[in-house]
Amino acid sequence: MATILQVNSSGRRQGSASRQLTAALVGKLVAEHPGAKVIERDAVTNAEFLDEEWVIANFTQAQERSTRQKERLQHSQKLVDEVQAADFIVIGTPIYNFSISGVLKAWIDQICRPGLTFRAEPEGFVGLLKGKRVFLVVTSGGTEINGPVDYATAYMTHILGFLGITDVTVIGADTMVSDPEGALDRAMRQIRDAA
Repeated sequence: MATILQVNSSGRRQGSASRQLTAALVGKLVAEHPGAKVIERDAVTNAEFLDEEWVIANFTQAQERSTRQKERLQHSQKLVDEVQAADFIVIGTPIYNFSISGVLKAWIDQICRPGLTFRAEPEGFVGLLKGKRVFLVVTSGGTEINGPVDYATAYMTHILGFLGITDVTVIGADTMVSDPEGALDRAMRQIRDAA
């Protein structure tokens, strides 16, 4: 049975193009994988940002962590567990000020954990989340996806690759200010055609 992790990061709940598109994509995946388990993760809700206490706890050996340090990493561990369990990951991200939202960056910081999602070897870093498929749903008002000032898509594909995820399909609805209906229609066609 497939497990699908749906991550939304739009600050808008109503009228969010990225949320609409991730819902459509998850619906398609569920139809293709009957009985699939869907884990919904809203990066906006209960977002936790890194601080000194978190960083010290993270870089303390697991067997040496205090009770407080273990508690401080509980949220992070839950997010890591969700990513590790997923066969498919659907990430919705609007482009805010040419990049991703702060809450999506917080989610990324929580799941980038040495020894859990990547490890350091003499030849460099090795991602530990291999064998997963990601659909990256990117929406924007005026920024052209993969254009010269789109720092969101390049960053997301890079960080996913760092974690070992190289099977990434980008679904884009960009420059929605000028043609919102056309952008959504094109993205829905991409979803329908996604293999």
